[in-house]
Amino acid sequence: MAVKTLGLIMHGVTGRMGMNQHLIRSICAIRAQGGVTLSNGDRVMPDPILIGRNAEKIEALAKAHGISRWGTDLDAALANPADTVFFDAGTTQMRPTLLAKAIRAGKHVYCEKPIATNLNEAVEIARLAQEATQKQGLKHGAVQDKLFLPGLRKLDMLRRAGFFGRMLSVRLEFGYWVFEGDLQPIQRPSWNYRKEDGGGMILDMMCHWRYVLDNLFGEVKSVSCIGTTHIPQRWDEAGQPYECTADDAAYATAELTGHNGEPVIAQLNMSWATRVNRDDLVTFHVDGTHGSAVATLTGCKAQSRVNTPRPVWNPDVKNTMNFSEQWQDVPDTQVYDNGFKIQWEHFIRHVVEDAPYKWTLPEGAKGVQLVEAALASWSERRWIDVPPLKV
Repeated sequence: MAVKTLGLIMHGVTGRMGMNQHLIRSICAIRAQGGVTLSNGDRVMPDPILIGRNAEKIEALAKAHGISRWGTDLDAALANPADTVFFDAGTTQMRPTLLAKAIRAGKHVYCEKPIATNLNEAVEIARLAQEATQKQGLKHGAVQDKLFLPGLRKLDMLRRAGFFGRMLSVRLEFGYWVFEGDLQPIQRPSWNYRKEDGGGMILDMMCHWRYVLDNLFGEVKSVSCIGTTHIPQRWDEAGQPYECTADDAAYATAELTGHNGEPVIAQLNMSWATRVNRDDLVTFHVDGTHGSAVATLTGCKAQSRVNTPRPVWNPDVKNTMNFSEQWQDVPDTQVYDNGFKIQWEHFIRHVVEDAPYKWTLPEGAKGVQLVEAALASWSERRWIDVPPLKV
């Protein structure tokens, strides 16, 4: 068994997602397990260099996790032929420029979502990546982590098994209360609530919902959406008040064409100004003619046609049914690893041995397309069609 080294430039990993999910729980975890196993039994060991603007932060992060290489000079890192992969989890505004620079330097590229703040830039960088694939064999990918969550994988298993019959509808509930910062410390970065800094619920979450809807329930055909800023003032990391210029909640309805051609209606409620009274911070409720299921991040409960209870509407009598007890757990039949780590392993195999990989930059561009459609719907107060995206 041979062990190969994969040089990896990691940019923007001092932020919450880049550090926790991509560096610590993915790359460091892969290194701790001895690398990624290829189809022939060989292993690939990621050898990251951490790049950022703050030398003190980058050095401390590298030392804390046993990483010997770090720096502040991105151009120098891109010039090193030993580092063949570039990963970005920095700001969305900078992402298309950084990805283009890395592609032109001959690097495979992998990045967080959204891949851009607008569709024109998203399509442009996706096309550049596609051209680099055709001419140089460069690989590219965008994070679509929620497809690898245990709850959604169980939900997809039910769909593939025909459990739902004809799928009817999907209802997504996402969000929680993000502290304003005056009475209790904030638990999300302040830039999330400034449009000028790339913040906003629609930009942040519609990218996720696009790939979840397309892959699990049906292709998005049209959307109606309204956004709002429920909390107009918050306090930043320094305790200073600031005006919120980005939407902190959105409420959308989408029309889908299901995997068997059936029409499916999706309702998407998302808010950072809601208090949770459900099993998880996000739930996906799917109804079909033969059964229904509710998935959380890690779990999934189902109710089949023959096990559906017979409730009777009577507002004069207190209900005695415990509806939550009438659902059955979809059991764990395997060990579920971290979703970000799983997709990293797929991408590394794609780079090293050309393993199949479908979560590409054009797929990431579809997420930005739905963002723009939702924003247009909000602005124009009408339904917006979402045509097939040509990249």
